[in-house]
Amino acid sequence: MSIEQIVKMAGNGKLTDGSTCSNELRTFLTQVVSEKLEEYADYCLKNKFDHNGCVLQDVVNELGRRLDHEVTNGLYQGKRNAVGNDGLWLSPEGHEILIEVKTSDAFRISLDTIARYQDRLRETDMGSPRATRSSSILIVVGREDTGGLEAQIRGSRYAWDMRLISVDALIRLVKLKESTEEAATGAKMRSTLVPMEYTRLDALIDVMFTTAKDVENVIESEAQPNPGDDEEKSGWEFTDPALIEAKRLQILEIFEKRTDTKLIRKSKALYWNANHSIRVVCTVSKHHQRGTSQFWYAYHPQWDSFLGEAKHGYFLLGCMDMKVAYAIPVGVMRQRLSELNTTPNNGKPYWHIKIIEVQKNHYALQMPKSGDHLDLKKYALKLPSA
Repeated sequence: MSIEQIVKMAGNGKLTDGSTCSNELRTFLTQVVSEKLEEYADYCLKNKFDHNGCVLQDVVNELGRRLDHEVTNGLYQGKRNAVGNDGLWLSPEGHEILIEVKTSDAFRISLDTIARYQDRLRETDMGSPRATRSSSILIVVGREDTGGLEAQIRGSRYAWDMRLISVDALIRLVKLKESTEEAATGAKMRSTLVPMEYTRLDALIDVMFTTAKDVENVIESEAQPNPGDDEEKSGWEFTDPALIEAKRLQILEIFEKRTDTKLIRKSKALYWNANHSIRVVCTVSKHHQRGTSQFWYAYHPQWDSFLGEAKHGYFLLGCMDMKVAYAIPVGVMRQRLSELNTTPNNGKPYWHIKIIEVQKNHYALQMPKSGDHLDLKKYALKLPSA
């Protein structure tokens, strides 16, 4: 269905501030994959329909959430004595961004009006943390041909407070973040939305290098095995990352059906539902026949922290050659961490996770320090044959 059809099905089909239609649309957007957000944004820009600009505004705000901002949706239409910004994003680093969404820059935009939104927000919240936060303005436009608006901003007194980005570029930034893993990489990506002086390019190069390195590490971490110190490291065979990703998506689909929830991607291996109460780390291993060890994984401290902050957190283990995966609650993992081997990994230690076959078609999580292996039968997720 097109986003136009979806809006007509929400509430009474009339998109107004505070309406059931608006609430249902925004809830729906929190539960779709980023590729759908891209599709909906493109539809809004290529098709004229009732309130297409308002729908685009909601899509843009959802993209802000996918970049881990705390987002407050703005108004669709200005009201007397109300601030008319389209959205307000607060980053985990404490920087606040006032959002203005435009489908086109065909008409001259009043930068003074947008700047007054920011001033009024500060005045409204005098005495609160917001009044002292660093803040800036981001104008999100529907098309990449924004030369006129760029010149308008450069020639204004707001040149150091405003930045401009196309919807397409914002979507690409979200997709790039979803392919990484380190929290520091997400922070660097968010920094590109904040006004920055680029006479010296070191900061920009740092963002590019860190992101590229993170993507490379994420791919390598699952494409190759994770042997312990006593394992032979020669003769590794790499698994096609596309096959690993297909397996991961299959596992997540079954988990969603089992738990009656909808997950969205936070990063390459991390997923959560819209209110973050259910969180999942999903990692996949190829089959390794070395002694009793069948499948090898890592369990990282940042993953443990991510799962531990949820009401329900699960460590999902995928096995490339098997029609079963395992969903282990984070509480169970934490009870057994002291029984696992670890690797320093250049100051970033992680726990070794190995699935072993204790009997024919009977698998357990190996506990090398205690020998009291964790039976995985009760955590099994059966996968379809295809």
